[in-house]
Amino acid sequence: MLPKRNRVLVEGANLIKKHVKPNPQLDQPGGIITKEAALHVSNVAMYNPITKKADKVGFKFIERNGEQHKVRYFKSNQELIDVV
Repeated sequence: MLPKRNRVLVEGANLIKKHVKPNPQLDQPGGIITKEAALHVSNVAMYNPITKKADKVGFKFIERNGEQHKVRYFKSNQELIDVV
């Protein structure tokens, strides 16, 4: 099952427990399973390896070789994420 629009799966985050009935036709055991649920994109932050914390991201245009390139940067230390 794919997440809905504007939702992402983050490994190890938003873990839920689901109760599953056994299905002998598919040879599935019953029980409680733990799985990851989708998060809305607005609740996800980028990890900044320099500050070792979650950080906000901004966009700016950089001119290289006479062309405009849209790049992302961390707002706390102005470090570029997308290096062109």
